[in-house]
Amino acid sequence: MALIIGLTGSIASGKSTVSLMFDDHNIPVVDADKISREVVNPGEIAYDQIIEAFGKQVLREDKTLNREKLGEIIFADEAKRKQLNDIVHPAVREKMLMRKDGYVKAGAACVVLDIPLLFESKLAYLVDKTIVVYVDEHVQIERLMKRNGYSEKEAKQRIASQIPVKEKAAMADAVIDNNGTKHASYEQLEEILRTWGIR
Repeated sequence: MALIIGLTGSIASGKSTVSLMFDDHNIPVVDADKISREVVNPGEIAYDQIIEAFGKQVLREDKTLNREKLGEIIFADEAKRKQLNDIVHPAVREKMLMRKDGYVKAGAACVVLDIPLLFESKLAYLVDKTIVVYVDEHVQIERLMKRNGYSEKEAKQRIASQIPVKEKAAMADAVIDNNGTKHASYEQLEEILRTWGIR
């Protein structure tokens, strides 16, 4: 039986960096963020549903989705955010499970589902074990301001839209403390995989 690991964190916690580390162990990763971009491409069902719900104002001139514009709308309005999630999440979940099943059929001993909102969307039932990538909130704020050019208020708004990372850490089977160096995080991941009998 393949072991299915759910990898999660919070915005700007460095989860993407940890996600790449699984390559070194030949463990395939199914990335919910990448799939969430695919399901909103023109021609996809979720794309049509978004236009129906939010209007053509959320499109660029080339008819692709203007993610920044949509972000401004949903981060300022809880109901709109829920509306978008109700469209996108089922489409993402379906595609993720298809990819995971493909890897398992191909003989993978372990598959990672990289899901930023694993706990928020109550998807932990899809996986056998969970890993949370943890950083202190002040580090998150600094990284968001630097990486995305957000003001402190905007950064805090984005962070507040998720379950606090401390709570996620308490729910997880394992935690990677990503406040330190990349190497330190890598060593923590290796130790977790060893403990779970993956290496």
